[in-house]
Amino acid sequence: MPFRTHAVITGAALAITGTLLSQSAGAYAVSPDGARWAAAPAPAPGGSAPPSARDRPYFYLEGAPGTVLKDRLALTNPTGSAVTFRVGGVPAGPGRWIATASKEVRVPPRTRADVPFTVTVPGDAAPGDHPAVLVAEGDGRKAAVRVHLRVTGPALAALSVEDVAVERRGSAAVIRYVLVNRGNTTLTPRLAVHADGLFGPALRRAARALTVTLPPGRRMPLTEPWPDPPALDSVDVRLTVTAGGGARGTAGATYTAVPWGAAALLPAGLVAGAAVWRVRRRGRVGGSRTAASQAAAPQAVASRVEADA
Repeated sequence: MPFRTHAVITGAALAITGTLLSQSAGAYAVSPDGARWAAAPAPAPGGSAPPSARDRPYFYLEGAPGTVLKDRLALTNPTGSAVTFRVGGVPAGPGRWIATASKEVRVPPRTRADVPFTVTVPGDAAPGDHPAVLVAEGDGRKAAVRVHLRVTGPALAALSVEDVAVERRGSAAVIRYVLVNRGNTTLTPRLAVHADGLFGPALRRAARALTVTLPPGRRMPLTEPWPDPPALDSVDVRLTVTAGGGARGTAGATYTAVPWGAAALLPAGLVAGAAVWRVRRRGRVGGSRTAASQAAAPQAVASRVEADA
């Protein structure tokens, strides 16, 4: 089946294999003699040998549901001894769609071997991005190469912002939030922050690109520093996140800042107020009783006079 490559920068591996990813073209591991064996996408005809960043930094495959896509993984062994590799997709998510021609490959010294593999897209696969990882393990070391798989069909870009909260940290604060990719395409989000208090605007940050990519279905907790929050105010903080394809999400939280001195004086003020209220209440009650006694005295005298008569 046909396949095509595409020079793109976006894309990310599954979270379960995030620690295996390499930022260079392919992935490498150092052998005991100091030489490095490499795992990378096999170069196109006329490409460099061994593969380098001038070829393909990772696999990019695209096809409709139900199709079978093909490509080749290059294993380069520059060492002076043979290396036996185990290769395959991570058995989770789209990694289960990957099947290598052989699960174990022995590569002689100073030799490169290309391992064919296929990606069988399920007939019910949802359109959009499905990042995966192809792993090579040999000589006691492990390396991974990204597989950016896109299933053709209607693309939906959607995200939401959740669990916004502001935490005080000494004289500074930090805004916590969670981004959720609710569509079927990988997103590169942009964040804008606005905060308005009782005394006017407290924070204005124009939209800027975040240094993260968000695969479909991924939840990603993030933080935003706030080095100079107001010391005394009640602030409404609002986060607005946008991404390509019209994705947009917004959410906020209320943050109340009270200085430590004011916080300590508040209970004392309440106690003092309560004491004043009690004194005044007792005064009113005592005055009422005195007035009642004074009003009752003439009536008692009049009663005695009538009795004597």
